Amino acid sequence: MPLRMWMYDLAREQTPSPNQLRALCRLSLDNGYNAFGLYLEHRFRYPSEPWAAGKDSLEPETVKLLEKEFPELRIIPFINLLGHMEGFLYTEGGQRFAEERFRGMQACPSNPNFVEFAKNLVRDAATCFKSEIIHIGGDETKQLGACPKCKAKVEGWNEEGLDGKAMLYGEHFGPMADLVLSLGRRPGTWGDMFLEHPQALGQMPKQTLIFDWQYMGGCLDTAPVFQKDGFEVVLCPTLHVYDAAWFHLLQSEQNVRLHARQAQQLKAHGVCLTTWESALFASYDTLFPAIAATGQILSAVQPESERPTSETDDKPSEKLEPKFETEDSRFLAAYSAQGEHDEVWARLMGIELNQCGQFFAFSGHRSPLKARLLLGGNPFLLWLHHREELAGSSGDAALLILEEALRTAPSEATKGITLFVRSAIEFARLVETASGHYAKGEVESAIARLALTRQLFDDLARVAQRTRERTGGSYADIERCRTAKEHVERVIVRIRKYGDGALGYVPSFEHLTQHSFVPQDQGAWWLINRWIWE
Repeated sequence: MPLRMWMYDLAREQTPSPNQLRALCRLSLDNGYNAFGLYLEHRFRYPSEPWAAGKDSLEPETVKLLEKEFPELRIIPFINLLGHMEGFLYTEGGQRFAEERFRGMQACPSNPNFVEFAKNLVRDAATCFKSEIIHIGGDETKQLGACPKCKAKVEGWNEEGLDGKAMLYGEHFGPMADLVLSLGRRPGTWGDMFLEHPQALGQMPKQTLIFDWQYMGGCLDTAPVFQKDGFEVVLCPTLHVYDAAWFHLLQSEQNVRLHARQAQQLKAHGVCLTTWESALFASYDTLFPAIAATGQILSAVQPESERPTSETDDKPSEKLEPKFETEDSRFLAAYSAQGEHDEVWARLMGIELNQCGQFFAFSGHRSPLKARLLLGGNPFLLWLHHREELAGSSGDAALLILEEALRTAPSEATKGITLFVRSAIEFARLVETASGHYAKGEVESAIARLALTRQLFDDLARVAQRTRERTGGSYADIERCRTAKEHVERVIVRIRKYGDGALGYVPSFEHLTQHSFVPQDQGAWWLINRWIWE
């Protein structure tokens, strides 16, 4: 039977309880999946390397419990052994593994201590999971050859007429895959770096299962690259959460449908639905209907020989755009099955909101609304980069949709996401008004507008706390809200102290709201001399 799996992203700050994980396993089985992937990175308490496991990380005992209770469901570990090591690299003791000190997310494949560490993770995964497949990662290793030792290796191979980065990559992952095989398991890897550096495939054992992820199209141009070299392939669509205010519903469904059909055409080993980044005020429980619908789509796809020819002829190189009417959407039908208000809310937040101008549109890039409001510890970045859109007609249209979404939101989870998006727009608008008052020398009026934003972050912190309790969400989101409020308060103090010209000049509002603002640094040398951050 082909592999039908969805992958749960533990690494992006998820903290599920055993009962919450049981519910995910039941969701999988009830909707046609025969495997459930756990994307781990540092969010697993590895027996041999427990030092990086944060609060409420997945315990080996929980895995054993799930395997015992759901014997018919394969629970597959996804670890990462080179790129996406940031949870280890920025924990005390892990920085010794970094390819570049305090930069990026890649470890050094030329560091023997790291190589041994990676082998320990493989051994731990084989000990703690029964799964035939152990996925060893390998994606997005953009820092290959950055450190002096790796650079020298790459240059040496290049001089021999080889792709030095491919050789460095294969030199690391070939033995890791061999180790998995020696433990009686089958290695899996992501496919993107092999597409960039095909020579690395020559160093991999043929039993390696390649997971080909193509989120903006299909796999007809990519999967055959692996198959012609004798590798089996798993096609990997995604739910577009990371690049949306909530979730790009129609584009995600098209990506799923495309991969399901092409898996049949290509005789692939199976399909793995990836679901990334349900932190930053995403919430897994709002995605369950789409995850369920994907399982049903994968189970219902007809063999290639039985399918009408009108359903095929997809062009994977084209940018993903919906090619079906919403009435044909299985995703929407899944929300509708939960209740009329669920479907209305999903249409508003997953389709109509995405049409409110470029800021909200489908792009494939991480959502600036989430990232700039929360990730930098400075929520004013959202206003700085997007004030015209959010304070203008795009923001007007979005707020109308959000008000309707709030009225129809059928659950605590849907209300929380709607409040988050509305709060982000309201924050940018309040800051825009405050900046206008500040420019006119109306210090107290500027402060009064900014003071209103503190309540926004208090309310969002409560939403984040309830999401964590309800569905095992992010502790970090709670702290991000507190950090954002603290910076607002810091800016209010600065306006009161320096907004009246006490320095002999009035700092620009853009400058005053930045973390690195220093009184009397009128030229913003911290900004002009960007090299200090490199």
